[in-house]
Amino acid sequence: MKNEAPSSRLDLDYKPKLPRDRTIGIGIVGAGAIVEACHLPAYRMAGFRVVGLYDIDRGKADRLAEAFGIAQVFASLEELLDHPDIQVVDIAVPARYQPDIVEQAAGRGKHILCQKPLGETYEDAKRIAEIVRRTGVKAAVNQQMRWSPGIRASHTIRSRGWLGEILQASIQVNVLTEWEQWPWITQIEHLEIMYHSIHYLDAIRFVVGRPPLYVYADAARFPGQVSRGETRTLIHLAFSGETRGLVHDNHNNIAEQDDWYATFRFEGTEGTVKGTNGALYNYPQGREDTIAYMSRLIEPNCWIAPRLEGRWFPHAFMGTMGELLRAIEEEREPENSVEDNLHTMRTVFAAYRSIAENRPVWLNEFP
Repeated sequence: MKNEAPSSRLDLDYKPKLPRDRTIGIGIVGAGAIVEACHLPAYRMAGFRVVGLYDIDRGKADRLAEAFGIAQVFASLEELLDHPDIQVVDIAVPARYQPDIVEQAAGRGKHILCQKPLGETYEDAKRIAEIVRRTGVKAAVNQQMRWSPGIRASHTIRSRGWLGEILQASIQVNVLTEWEQWPWITQIEHLEIMYHSIHYLDAIRFVVGRPPLYVYADAARFPGQVSRGETRTLIHLAFSGETRGLVHDNHNNIAEQDDWYATFRFEGTEGTVKGTNGALYNYPQGREDTIAYMSRLIEPNCWIAPRLEGRWFPHAFMGTMGELLRAIEEEREPENSVEDNLHTMRTVFAAYRSIAENRPVWLNEFP
């Protein structure tokens, strides 16, 4: 590998891959902040075709349709699902509503991009997987951090063998998140892992290449916080062999933004890759991810630091939808399939059971 061309060391193949056919019609269920800030900007960048929107708050949908030049706002979910030009339903509503929407969409033969978390319970997640199996539609999950530049590039480096065997994977975040900007999320019992660190659990599993065997987790709140759920988490992941993982996430940093950080690091027997998740710096403006890696198989004691373009928000959202559209086009299962995501959901619910029972929880406790 020391003869690797210099160009391959810098070209880490991290940008989202898009389908040849971008005329496939997309209908979006939900017109909230995430659709405005991420889904629609990403789809516009990618050239995807959004046929129309539906939200129970018609005013929200009308406003987004006007802002993004979308021709149709539907009066009901049924009207969206019955539209002949819509082949893909993009669900962007709280998880408790997702199983019923999936059942209706799949029953009409629509392909589906599910929102994360796949379900608020493991039973809900399994129900969605069973619906997808029964109906035969293509269904993916919007775990878009897999397509953030730093994580995707890390996956490329691992896949090329430059790290050797991965032994340690860690993501650490220390920021201030004002959860009250999403009022519904402040009322739920399970917050930080379910709606934020779920991305880190999925990203670590993606880069390592397999799910953990067991999880040991702890969580806490901040005195006087508005939200009911946890806002600080520490999650230990034990994989087969000598591989271990760590997620350490604090959303209560009271210092100025220049003290915030969001880092990732993957260490192997032959190399290390490290970087920053730029989307969480100077949030919500954000900045590009950074990455640096070294490999004894390429050039010992030399750090290589390619420049990355794009961020987790909104660029990675091209990846999740793009992968689903490519899977439809190529008649295969998407990388981020519902079936694959059950491994991430098992990790999430193992973490919550570990917190509740103060013990390591094996993923096989969730069949």
